Amino acid sequence: MKKRIGIGISDFRKLREGGMLFIDKSLFIQEVIKAGSEIFLIPRPRRFGKTLNLSMLRYFFERHESAEENARAEKLFDGLAVRDTREFQEHFARYPVIFLTFKDVKKTTFDSALFSLKRIIASEIERHLSADESLDGSFKILGRIINEEGAPEYYEESLKTLSRFLHETHGVPPVILIDEYDTPIHASWQYGYYDEMISFMRGLLSGGLKDNPHVYKGVITGILRVARESIFSDLNNLDVYTILERPFSDKFGITRNELDSLLVDYELEDRIHEVDSWYNGYRFGDNTIFNPWSILNFINQRPDHPEPYWANTSSNALIKELIIDGGLEVRENIEKLIAGQSIESVIDKNIVFPEIKSKARYIYSLFFFSGYLKCIEEIPAPRLLKCRLTVPNEEVRYIFENIIASWLEESFGNRKLVTMLNALVKGDLDQFERLLNEFVITTLSFFDTKGKNPEAVYQAFVLGLLLNLGNEYEISSNRELGYGRYDILIIPRHDRTRPAILMEMKSITGFYKEEPEKAIKEAVEQINTRVYAKELEAQGFENVIRIVVVSDGKKVWVRTL
Repeated sequence: MKKRIGIGISDFRKLREGGMLFIDKSLFIQEVIKAGSEIFLIPRPRRFGKTLNLSMLRYFFERHESAEENARAEKLFDGLAVRDTREFQEHFARYPVIFLTFKDVKKTTFDSALFSLKRIIASEIERHLSADESLDGSFKILGRIINEEGAPEYYEESLKTLSRFLHETHGVPPVILIDEYDTPIHASWQYGYYDEMISFMRGLLSGGLKDNPHVYKGVITGILRVARESIFSDLNNLDVYTILERPFSDKFGITRNELDSLLVDYELEDRIHEVDSWYNGYRFGDNTIFNPWSILNFINQRPDHPEPYWANTSSNALIKELIIDGGLEVRENIEKLIAGQSIESVIDKNIVFPEIKSKARYIYSLFFFSGYLKCIEEIPAPRLLKCRLTVPNEEVRYIFENIIASWLEESFGNRKLVTMLNALVKGDLDQFERLLNEFVITTLSFFDTKGKNPEAVYQAFVLGLLLNLGNEYEISSNRELGYGRYDILIIPRHDRTRPAILMEMKSITGFYKEEPEKAIKEAVEQINTRVYAKELEAQGFENVIRIVVVSDGKKVWVRTL
């Protein structure tokens, strides 16, 4: 009998008591206990099971006053791998647990974010205190926090104070679990109150986790490791396990073996190639990992064609901002990645948000750790991690394509864009040239088109425009054909009676300065000499349009052979 799939449910007890599908990650508990570390930071991309895993830790470790509640919690682990381990016998239901989740703190001002954080902290403190609890000395701070009477520094010290109170009350140190610690930090950077948020979070985490004798284990999750000098500077007992490290590498996301079993159980094993193409591509430690959110949605909905489920769980606003504001190099490289090529970059494990736009490597590092890029090859470099990066799968390619397309639509106007592309595929090159010139004037900066490689600039942005033809046409660039490498090729996906379009790009520089006809003539000769069109005709394309696009700053000429 197939189990129901609880899409969006991240509460471990709700899944287990509801009889819903749970991919057994319970040995995560054993790994946390056996590890020598006391405090862990485990960054993973969004929707890869972080909240569910922390919920599972909570139900495992948390001790209840009644035997009935402990028995109810114990039943949740029946049939799971951890149930038969020594760690289960020794550690189940032995500890008080402090559980904080910041996943919804995405406010536009510091005051509203701080208010949300205070409410979250106060609610967790209240959960641990009975109505008639008598608080003496420093513990009176906890009562003031619950009543929202505390000064900001009371909240920064709240983890430290609460953990000491629980240790003294229960006789064992608590477990501290903090989910999505960096969500408020991402929001603070986007909305302009980063310094205030960093100061608060540094006080909260350092106070509660640094050399604290009142903590048994502390587990923090998020998407990124915010740089040590910004927030973790005082946490000398913190161990970080990113997607590059082996520990915990199979405990988030879906492994190959888990996927194979799921597809068999739900009678979808014949669609493994589609699933691979759309949702594979991640590498955590030594493990191949599939996107769990997308896999579970795919199994649940059983669509005729794979869909971009992960893409629709976030606005991708930060990714879009970094692509657009990251400079010419970033935009050119995103176009290469969309076209199936790779780029090289150093990967920085620490992310300093105020500096992220200053160097392209910081942007690629954020994309890598957030799940938007994958490393297919490590390139030897002294004391650095340098990678050859590509897009992980078709779902992420879809995200990048839509970011570029939406930006171009915003810059140029959707109706004109559609008109321009229709003119291209119908062979109306006069109208295509006119609208392309409007686009260049509206969208491209003068410095972009007058830089070191203006030809690459035009090629990248024309590719971005052409991505809007993606449903009906296959777009590629810089690949071998005939006796050379073409610049851009547009091939109809389904109907070979439609025209295929070869496009050669030239920029007027040096000898050709202010003489576009000479550049056009050279481009025409290049297309003819390399017999691109003849090879396409041999492949069954009945109509091949050969186009030359010549640019000079903010002026473009389009010619056909």
